[in-house]
Amino acid sequence: MSDSIKNKIEKISKALEEHNYNYYNLSNPTISDFEFDKLLDELIALEKDYPQYLLPDSPSQRVGGTITKEFKNVKHKYPMLSLGNTYNEEELRDFDERIKKAGISEFEYVCELKYDGVSISLTYTDGILTQAVTRGDGEKGDDITANVKTIGSIPLKLRGKHYPAEFEIRGEIFMPKTEFLRINDELRKQLIEEGYDEEEIFEKQLKNPRNATSGTLKQQDSKAVAERKLDCYLYSVLGENLPFASHYDSLVEAKKWGFKVSADMEKFSSVDGVIKYLSKWDKKRHDLNVETDGVVIKVNSYEQQKFLGFTAKSPRWAIAYKFKAARVSTILESISYQVGRTGAITPVANLKPVQLAGTTVKRASLHNADIIEKLDVRIGDTVFVEKGGEIIPKIISVDESKRDLFSDANKPTKYITHCPECNSELIRNEGEANHYCPNELGCPPQVKGKMEHFVSRRAMDIDSLGSETIAQLYDAGLIKTIADIYELKKDDLLKIDRMAEKSANNLLAGVEASKNVPFERVLFALGIRHIGETTAKKLAYFYKNIESLKNATLEQLLEVGDIGERTAQTIIDYFSDKRILEILIKLKKAGLQFELSDEQLTNTSEKLKDLSFVVSGVFSKFSRDEIKKTIEQNGGKNVGSISGKTNFVLAGENMGPEKLKKAEKLGVKIISEEEFIKMLS
Repeated sequence: MSDSIKNKIEKISKALEEHNYNYYNLSNPTISDFEFDKLLDELIALEKDYPQYLLPDSPSQRVGGTITKEFKNVKHKYPMLSLGNTYNEEELRDFDERIKKAGISEFEYVCELKYDGVSISLTYTDGILTQAVTRGDGEKGDDITANVKTIGSIPLKLRGKHYPAEFEIRGEIFMPKTEFLRINDELRKQLIEEGYDEEEIFEKQLKNPRNATSGTLKQQDSKAVAERKLDCYLYSVLGENLPFASHYDSLVEAKKWGFKVSADMEKFSSVDGVIKYLSKWDKKRHDLNVETDGVVIKVNSYEQQKFLGFTAKSPRWAIAYKFKAARVSTILESISYQVGRTGAITPVANLKPVQLAGTTVKRASLHNADIIEKLDVRIGDTVFVEKGGEIIPKIISVDESKRDLFSDANKPTKYITHCPECNSELIRNEGEANHYCPNELGCPPQVKGKMEHFVSRRAMDIDSLGSETIAQLYDAGLIKTIADIYELKKDDLLKIDRMAEKSANNLLAGVEASKNVPFERVLFALGIRHIGETTAKKLAYFYKNIESLKNATLEQLLEVGDIGERTAQTIIDYFSDKRILEILIKLKKAGLQFELSDEQLTNTSEKLKDLSFVVSGVFSKFSRDEIKKTIEQNGGKNVGSISGKTNFVLAGENMGPEKLKKAEKLGVKIISEEEFIKMLS
């Protein structure tokens, strides 16, 4: 029986790896995703029942689930040096001349696209992936083997038999453009559902594929890494007594072992061939599903590489040619101004449509008045638009040579002084880049935005009241503030287009159910500027009820962990507005929770009152978030950095050495997790 189970596991594993290779390396899937997932589920179930047959190279390892509390720092066997950069043909020909002057007359170049991702070094022993280490500082890097095993294009077990017993292979892990856009699209939909405005959405979205890749690989849960569908191209084989004479031949062979090697790699016998390759790919690179920022040029022969050697920082036999950031010129046709939920004004450049890096660009953010003034951008200007490493295009400069200085139409841009929606005079607080519309209770986009935030999933969670229905109810005059939501009647709802009786009943049921939402979420739902979920929770547990928070002074608010002067003043201003107070009275009368529940109060105390903690390291009994929440529930304060005012440093395993040094220097008491638990008993 056991042999048949073992054979079945091996058979399924082999089939899955074959399908995986066909999908990632050959781009030729032989079964559907559904069939693949079904096979994988069968394997996982068998391995769960018969753990003795679970192997380190099992395809089930690609699903993730391993939790890494701290990434181990590993010294590279072969240092991961950086490459020298060149930016034009002249510098490339200088590089070519240096090789010739070193005494090498006949040689070949290998050109490979330089993918914009995260460098990785993989070690294989007897054909099995045993270690994956990031570049780090070039001498040492982080061991992220569990995370790398989730990447489908990286083989866990090599194909064939003709590979060295032990070797390293290096490459670039990257996030495909389609995956980057998918994640941002899903995140955008989620944030819209939760009531965030355009400015906040932009801040929270992934900014570019490279940073997204780096952040993903640092995840402590490998399951989260698996969900992001990273990919990897391999480009360099290292080891003792490798059976190849050249870099090109080693990669051709590596492809046979199951590695994903770029099909766009080419050999050339002269620098002229290299220059043609650069010209071709400067245009074609935008058609790829991966960000590229240049081309790596290497001398092909290993013997010649050894002869040329290294400088202190980089090899003399290789260089990176960097492409200029994708840039085009177009006409700025107009500037429009968007009003966000918080009243923040965002200027947007409306452009004559133009192709840039494979996409049509019609708009670009101008961010704020300072950027407009710095660029001196004017309606009708010819502007240069660039993507660079970012997905969101930006105007980087103006072509002043094409500006008609004598035209009446050509005038410096004056930033608007009044809200484009409600005509209120804009304000700009000291130290802030944005202008704001102060009419938060009367400006339509702000009112609707605040309502959308109020009913969002992480706030009051009234999912039957979407943005379209809110707009209809607002435009019909049925809701003008968030308090009006609790005064809606069925007859009113049935007057709205496409609102049937069942929908009206569901909406009213959702409104009624929201009255049970706990105080900290109600506080977040109110939409006070600078008060996110975490800050709302801290304030709720610190003050216990809305009355205490409303009456808090600036000095008292500053005692709450991570509350700065700007946020404290915003809270005071909010509760000083008579119109806000009237809304709060109505909400309280409607039955919303404006204080911690008895259960929450039971779990709180003042045992840590007036004590501040810095939490550092990894803990065995509780997570850091749980510990921080416990500190706040018991009257303590979490602070981000150690100072003379810090009472305790709560230290777990692998506490940062700099924090330890600073705590000892300032004489701040360092306590363990066990000592902290005793303080609460």
